[in-house]
Amino acid sequence: MKKNNMYHIYIIVLLLLFNNASCNDSKTEDDSGEVNPPPKDYLEITLKPNNINQTIHSFGASDAWSTQFVGKNWPLNKRNQIADYLFSQEVDGAGKPKGIGLNTWRFNIGGGSTYQGNNSGIDDEWRRAESFLTITGFNSDAQQGQRWFLTAAKTRGVNEFTAFSNSPPTILTKNGKAFSSGGSSANIDESKYADYVSFLANVIENIKEKDGIEFSYISPFNEPQWDWKGGQEGSPWLNTEIAAVTRILDAKIEEKNINTKIEIAESGQLNYLYEDSNKAGRASHIEEFFNIGSPNYVGNLLNIANKICGHSYYTTYGTANLIDVREKVKNKIQQTDSSLEFWMSEYCLLEDNDEIKGSGRDLGIDPALYLARVIHTDLTVANASSWQWWLAISPYDYKDGLVYIDNNKNDGEVFDSKMLWALGNYSFFIKEGYQRIDLNRSDNQTIEQSINGLLISAYKKPDNSKYVAVFVNQRTIQIPVKIKVDGKSSFSSKLYQTSALDSDDLAPKGSISNNDLFNVPPRSILTVVIE
Repeated sequence: MKKNNMYHIYIIVLLLLFNNASCNDSKTEDDSGEVNPPPKDYLEITLKPNNINQTIHSFGASDAWSTQFVGKNWPLNKRNQIADYLFSQEVDGAGKPKGIGLNTWRFNIGGGSTYQGNNSGIDDEWRRAESFLTITGFNSDAQQGQRWFLTAAKTRGVNEFTAFSNSPPTILTKNGKAFSSGGSSANIDESKYADYVSFLANVIENIKEKDGIEFSYISPFNEPQWDWKGGQEGSPWLNTEIAAVTRILDAKIEEKNINTKIEIAESGQLNYLYEDSNKAGRASHIEEFFNIGSPNYVGNLLNIANKICGHSYYTTYGTANLIDVREKVKNKIQQTDSSLEFWMSEYCLLEDNDEIKGSGRDLGIDPALYLARVIHTDLTVANASSWQWWLAISPYDYKDGLVYIDNNKNDGEVFDSKMLWALGNYSFFIKEGYQRIDLNRSDNQTIEQSINGLLISAYKKPDNSKYVAVFVNQRTIQIPVKIKVDGKSSFSSKLYQTSALDSDDLAPKGSISNNDLFNVPPRSILTVVIE
């Protein structure tokens, strides 16, 4: 008997050793390329309402350039469908959002290349723009197509508008064109600065008087680092020129008692906010304009907006660079003026890299997930207070639109995209004044560890009556999650999902209570609204 018992013990020990080895061997490389131990039953997320980061003001897009034709020529029902996609804050009978509820809208004050036709030097008619200023004087009825969308946005609840200029009017520029003949300085002589400023003020007053819309911000400079030698309207600007025009514009706004604030400086890449890189005299915008010791300091002007604007182009790949650039933006602001806000005021998928190609229209989930990762890092790493897309409506075979249309000036088909609805997972639910809050995750992953996997950010209404958590699952596996809120023992949540499925465009996925598990599907974006 003793001998048999020892034998059995020996067998049991061998089996335990074998099982232990098998468990160690079960560490596998998952779809994100990371080696992870076997997962727990679920991931637990705890929202921290008392740990507040930035206040969110807005999500938006611009009217360049398609609205000039669509808003003027297209059938009314199609115009309204596009406007609903972009601005509607309503839901249908099944609880599905009709649109993505943008609450800010950018109006392009054109440079007048439209009037020059083929002599404009801009071959693509869609990229030319009208101007309020012509050789016969100020045209108060200009840009009717764009003005239709201004009104459509306001009707649907948009309350923040920015007027932005890519180029001064052609009758004021050095070369008589709406783009530069080369060089790093502005395509307008210093002697015409006052005329340019008066023109901008007149546009603001005209649209307020005729359309009942008051611009919150005026942005006189766009991506001043680029030379803008053709293809579309644009002008380079030196920092000294930006500061000089901004001071004149500040005085003009004060003189005319206009409520609009000046927005600067629309840096073409985020790194130009904190360094010169290869653009000496045209970059380091945070330091140049908001360091009190800088000769170009304008932070003390009465009508300057207390924010710095930059564009996320060409800073989104690879993921280490994506994070590093945004950390440097945040750190430079903290070092220079901690009260200064960062607004990401323009982005679309321009760059070609191993993950994404800018060319080629793609209405599917792949570019939408790439976009969601950019939004996530702009909000959670750079602390962006506003996030704004480039072309709201695109006729192009490119990843530059939210809504796509046929390349036809008078009529055509309208197509929504997964990029539209991906942005909607943020813009429809995170309203003006909401605050981004911290969260804990039971897997303890840092931003660096999670950047290619499951991204999570959280926001709250200031009175703590509502919370929003956005999950971006880039992996090819379903992830079970349980969510908690510090200080709130009982709550209910509604789920909205965007995925590759045709039916999943902010699709409502039912309600859960605080103790319920829910699944974040593979390759999807899921928003949880907690009340």
